[in-house]
Amino acid sequence: MTSQITNQMTHEMTGQMTGQMTGQMTGQMTGQMTGQMTGQMTGPFSLPATTHSYLDRAAESLREAVVAPDVPTRYACAHVAALRAAAALLAARARPAGSGTRRRPQKNAWVLLAEVAPELTEWATFFAAGAGKRAAAEAGSTRAVTEREADDLVRDADRFLGVVEQALGLVPHVASPQLCVLADLRRQPARSSRVRAG
Repeated sequence: MTSQITNQMTHEMTGQMTGQMTGQMTGQMTGQMTGQMTGQMTGPFSLPATTHSYLDRAAESLREAVVAPDVPTRYACAHVAALRAAAALLAARARPAGSGTRRRPQKNAWVLLAEVAPELTEWATFFAAGAGKRAAAEAGSTRAVTEREADDLVRDADRFLGVVEQALGLVPHVASPQLCVLADLRRQPARSSRVRAG
């Protein structure tokens, strides 16, 4: 009798404890998953004002690149547009370090972008490689970049801005019609000269 009662009580207590532990673990996991999903969800109403500001400035730099009268300015403006688009994403996703953490060496925007948004690593690497040419173009060098490179960068910066907007949960902007014909317009004189030479 005593052993039966003991076994019954043990079984009941084990069942209760298992149920409590399962409920607690389920609640904790649900809370963690909800918190992670909430942190990952972004949209126009949850984005900081700084993000919207950088996106507007990126679009403005793109417009300046399209109408730029010279190649260095076109290249520099396109690269700045991409940089501002990256800053918009960083402003939305990057988390400031706590006051108690040790200060880390400062990183450039492209390194931070690859860390915060690994899916954009290829974009970050691409634009980081053009930073030197942009600096030379801004310094007034007419040999830093070619006309083709400038035109290509304008289109790449425009596509990158759309990728960033989509990553932020926004509807990607509609590319300017001028971007679609930019390269052809720039190359028309070269074609004409070849035709005359033939």
